[in-house]
Amino acid sequence: QVQLVESGGGLVQAGGSLTLSCTASGRTESRNAMGWFRQAPGKEREIVAAITWTGLYRYYADFVKGRFTISRDNAKNMVVLQMNSLKPEDTAVYYCAAGRTEGIGGRESDYALWGQGAQVTVSS
Repeated sequence: QVQLVESGGGLVQAGGSLTLSCTASGRTESRNAMGWFRQAPGKEREIVAAITWTGLYRYYADFVKGRFTISRDNAKNMVVLQMNSLKPEDTAVYYCAAGRTEGIGGRESDYALWGQGAQVTVSS
């Protein structure tokens, strides 16, 4: 059974950077898209970025464009979210998710497997 494990969350000052990693364990034969979502207190979970298996296509939410970069290393079964120029409003629990298909989806229902989440806190 495949599991997703996030790492790299933490506390950072505004303007700083953090890198989140997501590693898949178990049988990982899927060539599906991967995504990062986040959920702030009192808010719904929202998509942040997503990437196809080849890495050819990437999606970014408007609020992270130019600041965050998603990448993947299929040999290591890893997806990485590099977050730069962090803002206090980026504070949330960040979740890695494995898509149901090869295509990028923007909804939670487009993703079949979720990690446990990593807390990111940005202080002002």
